[in-house]
Amino acid sequence: MDPQNIDMKTEAKMLLNHAKTLRLHTGNLVNRSRLKKKCPCSPSEELQDCIQATLSDWFSMTKPPSTDFPDTLDCSIPQETDAITPEEREEVKVSVKLFLCESVQSSIRDAVEMACQTLAVSQLDSVIIAPPGLQEGDSQTLAHLQPAWEELETLVRSQQIAAIGTSDLDKDLLEQLYNWAQVKPSSNQVNLASCCVMPPDLTAFAKEFDIQLLTHNDPKELMSAATFQEAVQEGTQDLNIADWRLEWVLRYSIIVKSRGIIKSKGYLVSARKASP
Repeated sequence: MDPQNIDMKTEAKMLLNHAKTLRLHTGNLVNRSRLKKKCPCSPSEELQDCIQATLSDWFSMTKPPSTDFPDTLDCSIPQETDAITPEEREEVKVSVKLFLCESVQSSIRDAVEMACQTLAVSQLDSVIIAPPGLQEGDSQTLAHLQPAWEELETLVRSQQIAAIGTSDLDKDLLEQLYNWAQVKPSSNQVNLASCCVMPPDLTAFAKEFDIQLLTHNDPKELMSAATFQEAVQEGTQDLNIADWRLEWVLRYSIIVKSRGIIKSKGYLVSARKASP
């Protein structure tokens, strides 16, 4: 085995063993040609490839400190960052979809703040929330959505988010949320894999209350715990990382308003070490 690989594995293990939180930024996928799988691939495959590639690159260029090991590992490749300059901010729209893997409301604020910091903006133009998956047999209710929505409303009031939206709500649940919410949903994503045509009642309700209906192809579970562990193991040279849990995944797109093209897109990921 290559001695350099052994060193990398040892260094990665030292950093991971000490850290309590793992934060990862893939950088701009529009400019990256080194991902294993080429388009078209599913969002889950894309994310898995991104985690592997980013961790592999980061660990290959990062040397552990001689004394204090960080509690939080911030894994990002400097040249891959997507910071927006003040001059171009008015020309672009920053859209985000936040996939929550756990029902922890502080995750929403953490994710939004990390996105603003990473992209060098004070406000995200739109955030769509995808709540954690439900247990088998359970169905989504307003009570499930309310805690996350209240956190989003707080971020709208503090001007960190301009508009907030939902994902995969049927007409009845969207109406319940609209009637209850103080900050109304501006959009609702519909997965066309589950319905080839927009339901007429949903379309009519959205039109009446000026809610934009969007389509998406994200699976119900963007990344399973097992797939995340596999991605980290591959990215860090087959380490045993069974005690890490995915907290949230944030996918962002930076769109040039005048031309409607995606200037950059990427993922931010947060995981924490499970309590022993």
